[in-house]
Amino acid sequence: MASIVPAIIPKSKEHLEESLERLRGVCTEVQIDIVDGTFASPASWPYGARTSDLEHMLAEEEMLPFCGEFKYEIDLMSADPETDTGNWIALGATRVTVHAESTPYLARFFKNIHGEYGHDRDFVSDLLSFGLALGIETDIALVEPYHKDIEYVQLMGIRSIGKQGQGFDSRVLQKIRAFKKQYPHIPIQIDGAVSLATAPKLLEAGASRLVVGSALWNAPDIQEEFAKFVSLTEEYGIYG
Repeated sequence: MASIVPAIIPKSKEHLEESLERLRGVCTEVQIDIVDGTFASPASWPYGARTSDLEHMLAEEEMLPFCGEFKYEIDLMSADPETDTGNWIALGATRVTVHAESTPYLARFFKNIHGEYGHDRDFVSDLLSFGLALGIETDIALVEPYHKDIEYVQLMGIRSIGKQGQGFDSRVLQKIRAFKKQYPHIPIQIDGAVSLATAPKLLEAGASRLVVGSALWNAPDIQEEFAKFVSLTEEYGIYG
């Protein structure tokens, strides 16, 4: 069965904690969208004025809030993923998604990251996994040199990353089908404009993991809305 994962774009550490509190008992996986203000904007926590929060947490070896209750994926919208990835792993992330367009040094990134955390360090994908995100305009051919380096791909269903509440770009549906045909062994996760209306189309096209932002946060009852998404995965999700 496909997975539903809530997404948070934190405005502050307090906002992150409050958002996670609302998700306790609802789910066990959460994506935290980290926007550096350079590769994408506007900047989210902890970049900008609150960079000291990150420095303090790392210095104190502090983990992300409720780290024992949630598995965290970091959607890393950063112009320096080589530096930033290690920081978020230290804070407890178990999945890190790097955007293909964020750096011209993807080959070096994967070489270094797998040397630091990868297979030669008893790497287990269930404990730590890396994914590559592709913007709606980015050709899936870009994945070819790195398909053995990633555990999943994230396809964007919107035009501009880093912002919730955007309209759905239907071109992603054909992109899912094309990617599934070329790389049937790589799970496909979709981020951007996932709603109760778009989820069935995405699942039928071949997505196996849906990241949901504003559709959950704008709902009157998050738990009830989350349950509706889960029921769609049971009805339409043919790829587990």
